[in-house]
Amino acid sequence: MSFNHFPLPTPLTRRGFLALGTGVAASAVLAACSQGSQSSRALVQPDSDAVRAAENSRRSASATVRNVTLRAEPTTVDLGGVQVRTWAFDGKVPGPEIRLTRGEVLRADFSNALPAPSTIHWHGIAMRNDMDGAPGVTQPEIAPGGNFRYEFTVPDAGTYFFHPHVGVQLDRGLYAPLIIEDPTEGKDYDVEAVVVLDDWLDGVDGRDPDKELDQLRAKGMSGMDMGGGMDHGGMSMGDTTSMSMPTDPDAPLGSDAGDVTYPYYLINGRLGTDPVTFTGRPGQRMRLRIINAASDTVFRVAVGGHQLRITHTDGFPVQPHTAASVLMSMGERFDAIIDLADGVFPLIAVPEGKTGPQGFALIRTGGGTPPPADVRPAELATPPLTADGLTSAESVRLPSQKPHKTLDVTLASDEKKYIWTINGKEFPDHAPLDVTEGQRVRLRFINKTMMFHPMHLHGHTFQVVTPSGNGPRKDTSIVLPMQTVEVDFDTDNPGQWMVHCHNAYHGEAGMMAVVSYVR
Repeated sequence: MSFNHFPLPTPLTRRGFLALGTGVAASAVLAACSQGSQSSRALVQPDSDAVRAAENSRRSASATVRNVTLRAEPTTVDLGGVQVRTWAFDGKVPGPEIRLTRGEVLRADFSNALPAPSTIHWHGIAMRNDMDGAPGVTQPEIAPGGNFRYEFTVPDAGTYFFHPHVGVQLDRGLYAPLIIEDPTEGKDYDVEAVVVLDDWLDGVDGRDPDKELDQLRAKGMSGMDMGGGMDHGGMSMGDTTSMSMPTDPDAPLGSDAGDVTYPYYLINGRLGTDPVTFTGRPGQRMRLRIINAASDTVFRVAVGGHQLRITHTDGFPVQPHTAASVLMSMGERFDAIIDLADGVFPLIAVPEGKTGPQGFALIRTGGGTPPPADVRPAELATPPLTADGLTSAESVRLPSQKPHKTLDVTLASDEKKYIWTINGKEFPDHAPLDVTEGQRVRLRFINKTMMFHPMHLHGHTFQVVTPSGNGPRKDTSIVLPMQTVEVDFDTDNPGQWMVHCHNAYHGEAGMMAVVSYVR
């Protein structure tokens, strides 16, 4: 098949790519030099024939093209009685939902009306590399006043979202749901609700994410609240493959639940004082598509008076598992079905290990007085389900195969400065994580810090390695303090792909690297 069989956009020229000063072009030289031979690494670039061939293989000649426009702009939003100045897509928080069917093509014309460069990253989608929105890796930043057309096939159904990948812009209002429907699904539920969780500080008492990051850097690790005297940064534990710490079911993240104190926690852009309300009828089954778009906060999610039947995580189906509550890290998504009772019920998102008013929404199927915003339903009293307790559906399991190679991804930090590292490097400097097309690769995330890290891989869905061998398919997984998590993925989507902590502040402070396809 010709690489140009379908008319695909190629906005990033080779010259433009090589001009990316802090991106793969520059970091490849650093990595090659560290190996002693630059010629030993021939990167598969985002504008390469291999990337176009992969997109052609996903795209049907008759695929429907969905056209959308997105504008990132400063705006004032009402969080429910609190007016804040922020940045948002099309003036809304969350931004406008995009909904497609599996196999369709998304054509999104993005205009940047912000006072700073930006991009859009399509979180969780196994898409063509030059549309991934990683600045300096897959495309240049889009300057203020600039425009960019994102166009790619959406190959997998599921619950996803999109957000910038520049600085800590995610911690403003720049996020929105991306829902990819499967025509064969929908028979086991009647109504649907998209639930987007967030932690919020932008525009409150003069705060904004950039100032917050500056303050973290000014304090350094020694100025952090260590949560009971625990070391926030790196520790050497010798044999890292067996490194682990016992997990307290009542404090599943350990003693340190985040770096940032937030005044508000939102569900669909609303405070609990003026909550969003989802509606249905008694006896119906409601599918909840829950997205954690927060920057520094894990949420414990429950619905009062209901059990959650978890059906998907990070877009991919799992063997249904019933739980009272679920723990969701930044970047994770869970789908759950609930059998609606009669009345009005609280949907709660408790900021795990943090103080402040919880995220609060309502599900109404009939009459009755709404519960107060600070209600703590009984479903929160037991330890929450975490994704590592799930089993992938048989239809999406990776074929059993021994990995061709294992790559260690060691998570650590500077003892004094606010710097978080992967394999001892602070991005854009990074140790090479090289793969070739057609491999089964195992990533071994080794956390040498006393803080959890939700690790996210772009462009792929991995399978979490569990004793049963059938762990869930995901793109974002929590790596707990002093523990190791292993994940397997197939190298079937060539290009240059970020792997990073989805704590926005950790990522911007250096905890990012690149999985590089090489020839």
